[in-house]
Amino acid sequence: MSKLWGGRFTKQTDQLVEEYTASIMFDKELAEEDIQGSLAHVTMLGKCGILPEEDVEKIREGLLKVQGMIRRGEIEFSVSDEDIHMNIEKTLIDEIGPVGGKLHTGRSRNDQVATDMHLYLRKRVVEFVGLLGKLQEALLTQAKANLDTIVPGYTHLQRAQPILFAHHLMAYVSMFERDIERLQDSYKRINVLPLGAGALAGTTFAIDRHFVAQQLNFDRVYENSLDAVSDRDFIIEFLSNASMVMMHLSRFCEELVLWSSTEFHFVELDDAFCTGSSIMPQKKNPDVAELVRGKTGRVYGNLFGLLTVLKSLPLAYNKDMQEDKEGMFDTVRTLQGALQLFAPMVETMKVNKDRMRQAVNQDFSNATDIADFLVNKGLPFRQAHEVIGKTVLYCIQNNKYLLDLSLDEFKQFSNLFDDRIYEVLQPQQVVNARNVYGGTATVQVEAAITRAEQALEQTVAWVDEYSKKCK
Repeated sequence: MSKLWGGRFTKQTDQLVEEYTASIMFDKELAEEDIQGSLAHVTMLGKCGILPEEDVEKIREGLLKVQGMIRRGEIEFSVSDEDIHMNIEKTLIDEIGPVGGKLHTGRSRNDQVATDMHLYLRKRVVEFVGLLGKLQEALLTQAKANLDTIVPGYTHLQRAQPILFAHHLMAYVSMFERDIERLQDSYKRINVLPLGAGALAGTTFAIDRHFVAQQLNFDRVYENSLDAVSDRDFIIEFLSNASMVMMHLSRFCEELVLWSSTEFHFVELDDAFCTGSSIMPQKKNPDVAELVRGKTGRVYGNLFGLLTVLKSLPLAYNKDMQEDKEGMFDTVRTLQGALQLFAPMVETMKVNKDRMRQAVNQDFSNATDIADFLVNKGLPFRQAHEVIGKTVLYCIQNNKYLLDLSLDEFKQFSNLFDDRIYEVLQPQQVVNARNVYGGTATVQVEAAITRAEQALEQTVAWVDEYSKKCK
């Protein structure tokens, strides 16, 4: 069969051109969305009297048959038919005859492919919000189990101040909450219908775009036909949001790699999420965390790739825009795999509380509290800072920690010291002294967990509601 668009041409397409320009190798992933959009489109054609009802019914039955064939793997997609749209339309015509050619009345591949991607991406966004919620749930479970676990907090990867391990985990809950909010907000820009824009200028047929939007649960339609077929902002926004999620995951992965090392030994990842060495039998490598960290770069690359494709394109559709799909599909698979693995990896992680406490007791991360102690005694902070700096230097030179010093040793540096300094320096006291909203005190972390659990309930409800809208 000749090309469905071949009437104007006198020569067959060069085979190398067919292979180079075809997108069926990757856009076959849009098969379900393509049929979903076509079913709504043909229903509208019947409702508007553009096609007789018998043709509409025959096309609808044919589309459902083709859908079943695709699901069962009975269709061998052809490069000569270029893309998923032409492959489905050709199969439809083969199944029901020339009437299948009426399906494309009042639309173009330009608005058709845009519609497919809107349908596809809104499902993925809802899925990723759900997966992020599961990751938050795993983090909250670990946080609640570690409300009594104190760990060194770091700046510049140097020990800074003691914090609750639960407080550290809750920082990631907050990061992923922002990711959820960004994805949820992007949904309203994804859930806009381009179908009916035609190739670029609309159509001469008296179609009803809003009816199609209602059928497909789109909130609104594109206001401008040129914008409808050339807009890929919604994909760029998704790739940007995905990059942010991967960046957050990657930061967490870096800490998991450090924490699970012999040098730190703060946590142990479950065997199911680690691998061994082909030569060193003692090794237990945190490969999942390392690979998520590594795959972050490819997601960034997909974002920059599409930005570069679009930066110089005139309106409206250009063949360059075929490059919008592979990076999007790759990002979806990459993010999907990372999020599906991350929640169970965090949930099964063992926390070495004793090692964390030992680390806190063998550093100077409680030094700031001595300065605060002297400030409360009336010494200006800058002078207190100098006093404690000299005290720490003395400890280093004498191979001691602050809690090892006698009161007489403290008094070498300031007469303001008294016996209460030993209570002030206790790690639990250091933690609970920071009893401000968002701080690491136990009562504040417990409150943060409660707020996060309430937000998670809203996320679960949102996913349940919007999953139904995307069906």
